[in-house]
Amino acid sequence: MARLTLPGAGEPALSRSYPMAPGTHVTQTPALLPWEVSSARGLPDRERSRGEKVMRPGMGDTPGRGRAQRRCLNKPGTSENYKLRPEGPASRGSLAYSEDLEEEKNSAFTWEVKANDRTYNDQFREKAFLCWQRKKYKDNTIHTAKYNFFSFLPLNLYEQFHRMSNLYFLFIIILQGVPEISTLPWFTLFTPFVCLLVIRATRDLVDDIGRHRSDRTVNNRPCQVLVGKSFLWKKWKDLCVGDLIRLHKDNIVPADVLLLASTEPSSLCYVETADIDGETNLKFRQAPRVTHHELTSIRNMTSFQGKVVCEEPNSRMHHFMGHLKWEGKKYSLDSGNILLRGCKIRNTDTCYGMVIYAGFDTKIMRNCGKIHLKRTKIDRLMNRLVMLIFAFLVLISMALTLGFRDMVTEFKAKHHYVAEKHVHSVTTESFLISCSFLILLSVMVPMSAFFTAEFIHLGNSIFVNWDVQMYYEPQDMPAKARNTSLSDQLGQVEYVFSDKTGTLTQNVMTFRKCCIDGIVYGPDEEEALRKESPYLWNKFADGKLLFQNARLLGAVRSKEDRMVREFWRLLAICHTVMVQKKDNQLLYQAASPDEEALVTAARNLGYVFLARTQDSITVVELGEERVYQVLAMMDFNSARKRMSVLVRNPEGSIYLYTKGADIVLFDRLCKKGLEEWTTTEEALTSFAKQTLRTLCLAYKKVDEDTYVEWRQRHQEASALHQNRAQALHQVYDEMEQNLQLLGATAIEDRLQDGILETIQCLKQGNIKVWVLTGDKPETVVNIGFACQLLSEDMLILEEQEIAQVLEAYWESNNNLLSGKGSLKNQLQVKMAMVISGEFLDQLLLSPSKEPRVLVQNVNVDTEESWQEPGERRTDFLQARRTSLRGQTLRTWLGSVGLVPQNKESNTHESPQVRRERAFVELASRCRAVICCRMTPKQKALIVALVKKYQNVVTLAIGDGANDVNMIKTADIGVGLAGKEGTQAVQNSDYMLAQFCFLRRLLLVHGRWSYMRVCKFLRYFIYKTLASMMVQIWFAFYSGFTAQPLYESWFLVLFNLLYTSLPVLYIGLFEQVWPSNPD
Repeated sequence: MARLTLPGAGEPALSRSYPMAPGTHVTQTPALLPWEVSSARGLPDRERSRGEKVMRPGMGDTPGRGRAQRRCLNKPGTSENYKLRPEGPASRGSLAYSEDLEEEKNSAFTWEVKANDRTYNDQFREKAFLCWQRKKYKDNTIHTAKYNFFSFLPLNLYEQFHRMSNLYFLFIIILQGVPEISTLPWFTLFTPFVCLLVIRATRDLVDDIGRHRSDRTVNNRPCQVLVGKSFLWKKWKDLCVGDLIRLHKDNIVPADVLLLASTEPSSLCYVETADIDGETNLKFRQAPRVTHHELTSIRNMTSFQGKVVCEEPNSRMHHFMGHLKWEGKKYSLDSGNILLRGCKIRNTDTCYGMVIYAGFDTKIMRNCGKIHLKRTKIDRLMNRLVMLIFAFLVLISMALTLGFRDMVTEFKAKHHYVAEKHVHSVTTESFLISCSFLILLSVMVPMSAFFTAEFIHLGNSIFVNWDVQMYYEPQDMPAKARNTSLSDQLGQVEYVFSDKTGTLTQNVMTFRKCCIDGIVYGPDEEEALRKESPYLWNKFADGKLLFQNARLLGAVRSKEDRMVREFWRLLAICHTVMVQKKDNQLLYQAASPDEEALVTAARNLGYVFLARTQDSITVVELGEERVYQVLAMMDFNSARKRMSVLVRNPEGSIYLYTKGADIVLFDRLCKKGLEEWTTTEEALTSFAKQTLRTLCLAYKKVDEDTYVEWRQRHQEASALHQNRAQALHQVYDEMEQNLQLLGATAIEDRLQDGILETIQCLKQGNIKVWVLTGDKPETVVNIGFACQLLSEDMLILEEQEIAQVLEAYWESNNNLLSGKGSLKNQLQVKMAMVISGEFLDQLLLSPSKEPRVLVQNVNVDTEESWQEPGERRTDFLQARRTSLRGQTLRTWLGSVGLVPQNKESNTHESPQVRRERAFVELASRCRAVICCRMTPKQKALIVALVKKYQNVVTLAIGDGANDVNMIKTADIGVGLAGKEGTQAVQNSDYMLAQFCFLRRLLLVHGRWSYMRVCKFLRYFIYKTLASMMVQIWFAFYSGFTAQPLYESWFLVLFNLLYTSLPVLYIGLFEQVWPSNPD
């Protein structure tokens, strides 16, 4: 049998002289700023072996953009990975057929999957209903459709009879079936009613058939599965947990898979996650060291009997904890080892994996949410109108029945001989005549109105599809109404919830300015007018850098300014970019576009990042190739807000290079660095006002003795099994002290075309725009100012201030937003809110019974929370914040009547409801709300809370799979089509190519549709009531005997044909004002 050779199988153990190899701790976080990426360790030099193709390490991308993921490499001299400390409680479930039950209970991992053993995995069961059990592990089939062959008819009828009008018509038809009371033939109402049900059912069926086709396309995709001793092609739907699969370049991952090996160095695998998080930047995943070394052939994979014990399926996209049990040993696993369903393999020829979660157990399916039946406000209004009209009919029928009863009583008294032949009593006849009047006057709720409304909704949806002003020519993409029943809802939207990356921004970063040693360098207008590029002297320049500054270029090429040299050297070294050579050109693969922008800027100015191995970085500095030994890579996380790399240069000196947020580096500068901070801070403030993304750079020289002592502490911290992260962060902090400030960079994140005009128009239309994103606060606030969601005169409430306001809410008898002295009535300051997903969980989802405990857990300094203008800014948001002059938060609360009045609190609502209501009421008073670090479920939670407590029409817009849940939850979901995947569009009600088209969709088509439907309903109800008043008047002249004035077919055709065309014309073509009033 031919041997399958996987690269890296014969690699030697990592050198002990390289301190980062043992127990290297890497945190994978959203790849948004250059320092916010994990280190690219675990990339050993590719050794030449017999029959192997030599590959350069780093032919791919940087680490993935997971949230709070932790990645560990092996301990030296062993084959075990370090056991990680979970960041959150593992999911709990029942564990069956465990070989070591006590051990698994202690580890809280209850999901057990054995490789290449379907029989073993099939024996796991879980409770389905009462005593019935089903297989615990689902197959890989997915169903996003609402109906199947058997459920369509009952389920669709169940949904349709949620409309009060349908229940009303059914009740009248039943009455018509009674001969003694029927005044009109049964078919006059039954026939159009059945047609109405069929039309709506057909529309739902057509929509669902599209979902079925999409499901079949996905489920029937081919995949190579290990069967026996070879890989065979099977369909995705036939995959089961425990199966070993083989994936090739550009393949889509069919399930959540444990990466076992790949043809890349150290079994790396590069993936694109556009359908998961909306990002097209490449990420990497890495196989466990043991499988990388052992599974080097198909024969080895066939005999592989490893068992994965991990957490139950959950919706945390960027979190996975578990371990691999194999040959009596355990190897820790985390999210860095997992390929999620929907990822696309990039820059990796072949990789092998083991299915852990399949079908609806995969993380992306857990985050998709359920399909909600969306009803418009007009639908709900019509339900109420039907009930009101029915009540009116009952009253009219009772009044006419009383007239009939009086007349019959008087007639029988005068003509007793006739009364003897009456079969029924007066009471019975009165009841029967009242039912007859209900049937006769039932046309007051005209069924034809619902027929006509369907045509109006369809016509308005077609107008959206035909609108050339919402056609995006570069992608040949028109707007599309995927849901034809929500057109009038567009004109009632009050809240827009938007994603950021790919929705508001193009996610294209451009190096704009920098500050080096207190000197600001910006683009020269004169240089920009030159036809020739100033970088022709550099053979590695790519010609794409728009930044041109003759003064800076002269300082770089002179080599005389040490600060300038170290500045660009830092940008060329301190990063996690991977490099690939193609057609003698360097191609950078970065985990974030802004990191790529910084490395590219350094490249064009002569400091070229050329290659990377596990323990070295090669840089060409102004034509001279220099190799730096990487001694340590100190990763980024939300607490550190910085990234550092410790290197030894070719001369043997050790340097630490650090880049991060300004507030973080300020506290770690040496005395000389503090003296230089003033000018740099002024530059940072200027950059921030221009809505540029800023980053501070610093470095220091480290003597050998200090490094040796620090390395020992670092190795001890890396060897810990518990609290390793905290220990490593403490060790990192010891090294990152007494830094010398180099300067700062400024990057522009380009907005999509027309964003400013669109948001301003929405704000003028009293539509609030909330940004819900997985990005971090600094980035999103920058974008908020760039697109004018935020302004300098706004009071930006951060988590500390929100905690203070909510604390006053609990102390003031839940009266924060109502009453004479309320925030709602007293507050005149324009506010904006910036919160994180972690704070949202703490505030809303904490199991604490007393809401006030939650806000007390937030670190709040009352006297310093809102600083006065002119004080030194202590963080990015404070640099953007304008406070109330001379007032602390507590003073301000008192000035608007929010000082606690009493300690009593309302007890009629649960603590959960009180927390939710208080948060939503406070957020609704803000001009803009920015929610950062949000998971898909948290996005949907925000939308659901606003719908619940504000009773408004909401719209969610996004372009990635992480926006699907939010799009489904909102009253109207808009998917942006483009390069960020298609799941958002597939789950949306409307498809647009650009965010700017939202202005015309809402303010033109939405307004038109709403006014058309309203006029149509008013006219229809008016003409129907007018015609029925004649029938009521006729009852007085017919002895209250419920005799019809009109012939039965005339009643049907009166609304359906005779009077419907004028109102149909209004419902389709009425324009309150032209689309372009200018």
